Amino acid sequence: MSADVLAVTEHRRGELRPVSLELITAGRQLADQTGGDLHLAVISGTVEEYAEELDRDGVDAIHTVDYGEEFNQDVYLQTLDALVDDLDPAALMVPNTVNGLAYAPAFADRHDLPLVTDVVDFEVEGDTFVATREMYGSKVETTTELPADQFVLTIRDAEWPEAEERGEAEIAAADVAIDEDAIGPRTSGFEEVAGGDVDITEADTLVAIGRGIEEGENIELIEELAEALDATVAASRPVVDNDWLPKNRQVGQSGKTVSPEVYIAIGISGAVQHVAGMKGAGTIVAINKDPDAPIFDVADYGIVDDLFEVVPELTEAFGG
Repeated sequence: MSADVLAVTEHRRGELRPVSLELITAGRQLADQTGGDLHLAVISGTVEEYAEELDRDGVDAIHTVDYGEEFNQDVYLQTLDALVDDLDPAALMVPNTVNGLAYAPAFADRHDLPLVTDVVDFEVEGDTFVATREMYGSKVETTTELPADQFVLTIRDAEWPEAEERGEAEIAAADVAIDEDAIGPRTSGFEEVAGGDVDITEADTLVAIGRGIEEGENIELIEELAEALDATVAASRPVVDNDWLPKNRQVGQSGKTVSPEVYIAIGISGAVQHVAGMKGAGTIVAINKDPDAPIFDVADYGIVDDLFEVVPELTEAFGG
């Protein structure tokens, strides 16, 4: 068995998911600790284009499998069977996403390997892999220890920065024969859920609103600011629970994890469940009339004032 790390990248509807670039950072970190190389698997879709985009500093080799266009659990499992048999890596690293959780447990089970999911940090200590996870709404950190010789882990998105610098990885098509008879359900198309006009995980700037907005009618105030900033409107759970905004706009542990360049939290107290979904933002700005609101603990900039006074002034400043 080698000390290498094999990370499985992810794409959807013709675009790489941001977690794929985060995987490179996390995978390089782990490979440095195991003393091995970092390999990437690029499966289905326009694999050559994806591989070129994923060729970042720290990646040693990229293995492509040109079969199908979208994610298919059985294709991924067959590919990983072949790649792991060939590379014999110490670790298989997978995104902790809907897709990743569809095949990572199945792969671990069929190869009798230990699996730890939703990892937010890790460290190799001698012959032991120590994974850090969060529980009870991110209020408690726990550690899980596994033998470091061979294991599977899924990493939470937005916990590692995206790899940026270009690299010189070896890119090659993997010798994988896909058994079509072993492929079950296939993706036939995509249908957005109600209110699915935007994907807040793709936004560069998010303006998020919490219970401080008081009434649904007041969200128009936030929408005007978002338009002035060319931003997307998001929300904390109370806003969604009151049906003021649809579920696809919710940020937090029970919503979506986002990592925009700028995150403006307006009237959001900053409960740990919400912070868990946005702490990966590049710059966090908080507006809250409570100077003791927990959101100020994670904010880079803070305004202690009434949002109904501040927001119109910001809209005028940026809209003019």
